[in-house]
Amino acid sequence: MDLVTALRGAAERHPSRPAVRGTGRCLTYAAWAARTSQLARALAAAGVCPGDRVGLLLRGGEPLASLHLAVQQLGACSVPLSTRFGPGELRYCVEDAGIRLLVVDPATADAAGAAVMDAAVPGGRVRLCTVAELDAVAEGLDDHPLPVTPAPDTVSVQLYTSGTTGRPKGVPRSHRAEHAAAVAHAVQTQQRLGEVSLGVMPMFHTMGLRTLLASIVVGGTWVAQPVFDADEAAELIVAEGVSSLYLVPTMFWSLLRTGRLGAASRLDRLAYAGAAMAPALAEQLVAEVAPSAFVNHFGSTEIYTFTIGPDVAAKPGSAGRAGIFSRVRLVAPEPDAPPDALVGAGEQGQVVVSMASPEAFAGYWRRPDANRRSIRDGWYYTGDLAVADEDGDLWVSGRVDDMINSGGENIYPDEIEAVLVRCPAVDDVCVVGLADERWGQAVTAFVVPAQRVAPLVAATEAYAYARTALPSVKRPKRVIAVDAIPRSGVGKTLRRTLVAGEFDARGEAGG
Repeated sequence: MDLVTALRGAAERHPSRPAVRGTGRCLTYAAWAARTSQLARALAAAGVCPGDRVGLLLRGGEPLASLHLAVQQLGACSVPLSTRFGPGELRYCVEDAGIRLLVVDPATADAAGAAVMDAAVPGGRVRLCTVAELDAVAEGLDDHPLPVTPAPDTVSVQLYTSGTTGRPKGVPRSHRAEHAAAVAHAVQTQQRLGEVSLGVMPMFHTMGLRTLLASIVVGGTWVAQPVFDADEAAELIVAEGVSSLYLVPTMFWSLLRTGRLGAASRLDRLAYAGAAMAPALAEQLVAEVAPSAFVNHFGSTEIYTFTIGPDVAAKPGSAGRAGIFSRVRLVAPEPDAPPDALVGAGEQGQVVVSMASPEAFAGYWRRPDANRRSIRDGWYYTGDLAVADEDGDLWVSGRVDDMINSGGENIYPDEIEAVLVRCPAVDDVCVVGLADERWGQAVTAFVVPAQRVAPLVAATEAYAYARTALPSVKRPKRVIAVDAIPRSGVGKTLRRTLVAGEFDARGEAGG
């Protein structure tokens, strides 16, 4: 299946059903299909041909969603780029992907122009085009579908990894992989026909695309919010009757603090991904929303689904078992371990996932070095560590790269963070290993004080809390209060920033 056929089918089945609502345009499925056809013709008039890569540097919402779908109608490849990229990262991705046309909006136009002014791409310079310019051309064009149906193996989208450990890597994904991932998402998060979902996760990230495409698969309504704001999101959830949320944990924290989730009478489907969710947060969401479905999705850009924890309320923190299209193993965490080096029951291992999944990519874009590190004998090495419990459910314990070796003991930050976040004086926490002459690496906790708690008080109370709640080997040697934990645009914790000393200490305990 391809995405062009998926949207056409939804428009034929539900022509008058609301497809897009929220901020910006409100469109039925018939109107959305017509708009994307007009935009596709406008892109063709701008010189886009099958196989071309079209860069999309937009804040989000309906314009980005419609352009992404329009690119598919031409058999071209959409390249959504992070609006948080610095000039160097943006230029690198434009050159790496070979983007000739970069679509921007008023918020990104100036930065994009400066970043790619002399970018080296095949055939000449990068052309910038605004959404307003494309809209003006599209309005006068035929709104019937183009006579193009991409083959399932045609590349639909190229996403760039967040680059938390180096330069971003291009991840080309086919129409088959994107459609299979959307179907898997709909089934695994227990979506119903006509589901109303909040579309706020950025579409340069796999979670944002999955929310959008799964909504089309189930004939649902995608409620657009271009940029996350907790108060506005809460208002949209209530006003639009949002029934399903798929967010990163930091967004759920922010929504809880609005105090308005309890008023969302139709909200009964929750799912999260992108980072571990503290049991305390899961408990608060269950109490506030009482969801009938609460799912932990564990996966990546490369292979959308690894495992699914289908009942967070019953088993908070568990990543569950392999998804409907996946096969998963735990192998020895050594760098060169083969996929048959399985760990024993209850032992920690690296998560590897079969590349035979229809949700899988075929390999990184122009990065044979990354392919050699991550793909071996038909298995994708995720870099995630986990332990399987007696039920066969996985519990993710951190990243291979995040492991702290302190005094010869291997320590995993996630375990410590899950405890410290329960300290009443703490609003957020991140644990890393800092270089230490005695220990090799010293377990160090960075905490954000709770409201109306002084930084030194927060650090002191967290340090004391750790001494009562954690075994001695896992207790932080230092607790440092900071204004915020560094995170990427989709909520991934940037531990390397703290390890590199890029923080301003507001108060400290221990040492």
